[in-house]
Amino acid sequence: MTIVYPDAYTLNPGDLDWQPLQALGTVVLHDRTSPEDLVDRLNEADAVLVNKVKLNRETLVQLPKLRYIGVTATGYDIIDMEAARERNIVVTNVKGYSSDSVAQLTFALLLELVLHVGRHSESVHAGDWAQSADFSYTRSPLTELAGKTLGLVGYGDIGRKVAAIGRAFGMNVLVNRRNAADAEEGIALVDRNRLFTESDVVSLHLPATPDTVGFVKADLLALMKPTAYLINTSRGTLLNEADVARALNDGNLAGAGLDVLSVEPPRADNPLLTAQNCVLTPHIAWASCEARTRLMQGVVDNLKAFQNGAPINVV
Repeated sequence: MTIVYPDAYTLNPGDLDWQPLQALGTVVLHDRTSPEDLVDRLNEADAVLVNKVKLNRETLVQLPKLRYIGVTATGYDIIDMEAARERNIVVTNVKGYSSDSVAQLTFALLLELVLHVGRHSESVHAGDWAQSADFSYTRSPLTELAGKTLGLVGYGDIGRKVAAIGRAFGMNVLVNRRNAADAEEGIALVDRNRLFTESDVVSLHLPATPDTVGFVKADLLALMKPTAYLINTSRGTLLNEADVARALNDGNLAGAGLDVLSVEPPRADNPLLTAQNCVLTPHIAWASCEARTRLMQGVVDNLKAFQNGAPINVV
């Protein structure tokens, strides 16, 4: 079996072992692949692994040998699923590999917003503490999370982990979820408007769908307290970025911590790049070594199951 991975660098920039994958066939790895080179690189592939490279109908019809696509992520919106099914191409994904890492970064972003650790560290390294007349000083207000309200939009595995961390910090937790369910101890299920109105922190943990793309826009942002924070470690397309930037710059939102943007890498004119009190990280929540190790194992397990005639994690 010929296995081609056109954007292998994101999964393994050099710190993981390819051997378990290479044991399954002839593996061809490309760090990155441009759209112009994609068909040429995949035309002999029986199986393709992809992270962010899009496989649309136009591409798939030019790959007659292709029988398997392994998405090296959870989201599979990069695949034209209808075209894949028409051609009897099995598509799999890997779920749950990064839940702990995403929950961890969610709070890393929030803690940076409320404590400004980076700003204070830069101040110390710049010599401000050495020259201070006092043993302690602050460069910005510091906010305690205990007693504050954490609102979670979406309550899958990651949302539950974020809720547990929030409760450990002494926060009250509100949840808005797509499917009704029995309330859990310490968790209040509320509608979306109430969540945005009452929360001191709103954190997004849901996929991008036709119903959710751009849903965080001016009307919901207007409900939020001017002291509240917005966190997004899900999909950048959930936000109307211009509206969020405007709320930040107008002082109607205390801060935003974002690991994702609507276009990645972002265009230079993305308004969030210059918005006030906006902490940005380059889509790294999933990328801890531990999470990528689990992802690699999931990719291998999925492909091995397909080769054995009993595919798993089919989407």
